[in-house]
Amino acid sequence: MTILLRIVPAVVLIAISAPAQETTRTIQGLVYDDANRNQARDAGEAGLAGIVVSDQFSVATTGSTGSWRLEATPNARVVFVSVPDGWTTSGAFWRAIPAGAAPIDLPLARREAASEFTFIHASDTHLSAASLPRMKLLRALVEKTKPAFVLITGDLVRDALRVSEAEARGYYEMLVSELKQFPVPVRTVPGNHENFGIEREKSLVSATHPFYGKQMYRHYLGPNYYSFTWGGIRFLGLDSVDIDDMWYYGHVDAAQLEWIRRDLATAPDTTPVVTFNHIPFASAAERLDGYTEDPPAPTLIRVNGKLLFRHLVSNSFDVLAALRPHRLEIALGGHLHTREVLEYQTDEGLRRFHQAGAVVGSNKTGGLTMASGVTLYRVRAGAVDGGTFLPLEQ
Repeated sequence: MTILLRIVPAVVLIAISAPAQETTRTIQGLVYDDANRNQARDAGEAGLAGIVVSDQFSVATTGSTGSWRLEATPNARVVFVSVPDGWTTSGAFWRAIPAGAAPIDLPLARREAASEFTFIHASDTHLSAASLPRMKLLRALVEKTKPAFVLITGDLVRDALRVSEAEARGYYEMLVSELKQFPVPVRTVPGNHENFGIEREKSLVSATHPFYGKQMYRHYLGPNYYSFTWGGIRFLGLDSVDIDDMWYYGHVDAAQLEWIRRDLATAPDTTPVVTFNHIPFASAAERLDGYTEDPPAPTLIRVNGKLLFRHLVSNSFDVLAALRPHRLEIALGGHLHTREVLEYQTDEGLRRFHQAGAVVGSNKTGGLTMASGVTLYRVRAGAVDGGTFLPLEQ
């Protein structure tokens, strides 16, 4: 059988040029207790020691005065604080790295630490004017259930892959506006639809565009992978969507794998981990629809001569290895518009892979109609329960 992996229209494509190598430079700043939450350091607001700061490559820990210092890695665009237990953000948890040498201060505000809490896992909002009522249903559900925070695992906007800059920015700006209205923190990671312009024969966007690929997400929402700690659990928001020329596929790149190791090295080995990302590490949902060769998203993709499943993380084993010796409590994914629960009993204990339904609406898969909704998880003493599916009203 001939496997047709890609169909490219007969158009002239813009070649990708290698990015200019940047000079490594020092960035530095302060993490401090923003007691009055005005996002400015006032008299008496102390620096915070032992806080993790990263540029998505290097990882530093603040000293006794709250100061930090990093050798900014070439291609680094943002710096963020890994918000520790008992603290929350005062404003954004990240900053764009400035062109000059100005210090980058990162304010935190105290919150009541709790070993018991709930959080909501949502996914695939695909926000546009047409789907805006679905986002408002999600916000109403959050207001009703009062979780500690919300995780949204990608495909946040209707599309940035195949559209102009103006259209993509409109979706992103709508998303930022909507997220500000939620009563609790909302943490996001990118999906395939957040990668701006990469289907260049449709978007007509140059690969040299400053917002191309991951950069539009970083401009509006900050780091595409990061960490925070809540209730004794390290939550790792990962970017499981990689790009090969004009096509996305499930993969966690080498730089991100190394960052995972460096980030977790700052946490005790006994700290459990929850991962959340768009394309899942493991799933059986694609079996319901079966194999497809048809564009725009066939089942398989060939990358560097190797045939891979496109809609699963092709190197999930590398991610799981990078997490050790920490215990993976649960891995959360999206992308497939299906609430799915997979459990594997291993020699290292139970391994759980859960996918969320789509906020944007129900989805027909393999003759079944998968309900639109989110999952509410309850956490006690570092253990996450199996979750409760909460349908979104039609």
